[in-house]
Amino acid sequence: MAETHTDSMHDRIVSFYKKRKVLITGHNGFKGSWMCKILTDIGADVCGLSLPCEDDSPYRAMELDKVRSIVGDVGNTEETTDAVSSFEPEVIIHMAAQPLVLESYKDPVLTYRTNVMGTVNILDAARKCGSVISVVNVTTDKVYKNTERAEGYREDEVLDGHDPYSNSKSCSELVTASYKRSFFDSVQVSTCRAGNVIGGGDRSKHRIVPDCVRAAELGKTIILRNPNSVRPYQHVLEPVCAYLLLAAEQVGNKELAGSYNIGPEEESTITTQRLAQLFCDNWEGAKWKAVDKTKGPHEAGSLRLNIDKFKGIFDWRPKWDVEEAIKRTVEWHLAERDEKDMAAFTAKQIECYLR
Repeated sequence: MAETHTDSMHDRIVSFYKKRKVLITGHNGFKGSWMCKILTDIGADVCGLSLPCEDDSPYRAMELDKVRSIVGDVGNTEETTDAVSSFEPEVIIHMAAQPLVLESYKDPVLTYRTNVMGTVNILDAARKCGSVISVVNVTTDKVYKNTERAEGYREDEVLDGHDPYSNSKSCSELVTASYKRSFFDSVQVSTCRAGNVIGGGDRSKHRIVPDCVRAAELGKTIILRNPNSVRPYQHVLEPVCAYLLLAAEQVGNKELAGSYNIGPEEESTITTQRLAQLFCDNWEGAKWKAVDKTKGPHEAGSLRLNIDKFKGIFDWRPKWDVEEAIKRTVEWHLAERDEKDMAAFTAKQIECYLR
């Protein structure tokens, strides 16, 4: 067990990352943008490797000019190796992925190439780069063989994701375990399995909160495909800060390197319709309705995580429950609609969370 910490999460992150060289894959995506904002504001030296930035990415709204951005595909071995070797990072957070279940049914080859070979390429590049001391590979709560049970899954349970996306992330976990055993001794390598993440700036297709935002902005009714599906919802700052905390505190301590679930407390594991109602409670005029879903690819009905391991080892607790997470998400999008300074607004939300 790690020693009990009395410092705030802010102090624990700042003390490690200030002036530290950090490489983030998928840095201009939803979670990557929030991570880049945290790190650049505290004075880290940040480099990102991603596909070209989308026009509506929160990365643009947050004005992350201090980040050195490398356009590249983690599925490409040469591009990934060149990015790591040229920057010589101390810490790597691997988040680049094809992250959508429904898209994985449409293009399973791309999904496996990005999510499996992308992991192989980033770990192999880290293996060859002498500057790296810590790696965190971000996967998903969907890596487990899901029996739709009420109890949360623990880290030592069977990995066997059902759909191509979930299964590719199960494979990514196995790749990481093999590389860790085979090649890494002084470098600490872990994986993080996070539940459903919500927050300002997520534009993804086929995700409940972005769908809510798009409908509300257009004055349309929110359509729910799976109103009774149960998921653990958490604000984006919860897993992003947990990844950073893990990457920092596992340095020099091989016993801390492992696989961890990152999610909310049980009361924030709720149905899709409950989440939609919370959104409507915070966005004036928004409304939702469920549709009869008789066809379509398999999607899990219930998925829960047990987060006791990470809480116990790292003296960590989720700070914002799902109601607070939805409130903060709506505030972010309304601020963007009202053309506020989103770099400053995002920094304010981060400061509020960390302190």
